[in-house]
Amino acid sequence: MSGHSKWATIHRKKGELDAARGKIFQKIAKEIYVAAKGTNGNPDDTPSLRAVLEKARSANMPKDNIQKAIDKAIGSSSGEDYESVRYEGYGPNGVAIMIDCLTDNRNRTAMLVRSTLTKRGGNLGTDGSVSYLFERKGVIVTDKSISEDDAMMVSLDNGALDFVTNDDNYEIYTTVEDFIKVKDALERVGIKEFITSEITYVARNLIELDEEATEKVQNLIDSLEDIDDVQNVYSNLG
Repeated sequence: MSGHSKWATIHRKKGELDAARGKIFQKIAKEIYVAAKGTNGNPDDTPSLRAVLEKARSANMPKDNIQKAIDKAIGSSSGEDYESVRYEGYGPNGVAIMIDCLTDNRNRTAMLVRSTLTKRGGNLGTDGSVSYLFERKGVIVTDKSISEDDAMMVSLDNGALDFVTNDDNYEIYTTVEDFIKVKDALERVGIKEFITSEITYVARNLIELDEEATEKVQNLIDSLEDIDDVQNVYSNLG
């Protein structure tokens, strides 16, 4: 009986993990579609597409899924018509929240974002109310398959803004312009795994909260990320 119960638990958790991965892939596929629409589908000719593909690969998105999204975009004369929409606001304890969406129905998305913020102790702000607290950067997190000195030297020589050594990884920040150059250089010197590799928004300063308050903010972020139209949620939670 206990064996069956353990198997059921493992099976359920695997199902939850697969569902979460599927949702992530679905969101990235939408980004690929938007980046590839109106292009020849070659990332070497479209920097924005290449940046999204880097994100897809770091999320371990299957190559078939990636190619299907590209093929769908370049083979479509109409298809889905997504627009980018950004919402700004605050979570519990005044934590800044910035929400980037791709939507084919702005009214639906606005309603879902607003109601989620309200239910979880946040509120919607005006355009520009928190975006100034963030800056767009390349973020690369790698394994430690080469020495710290080598990884740091290569990163900084190729324009990295900052290099942080953690217990299990290296964390590198770049400008948007130098992101690909730094990543390519790290690959050439032997970095084997890129845990994160994307252009994203990074908070200029972080707010540190106690455990209970942090959990409330994280629950809000999780709920926002569950909305299909929401692509990314950024906060200055430390």
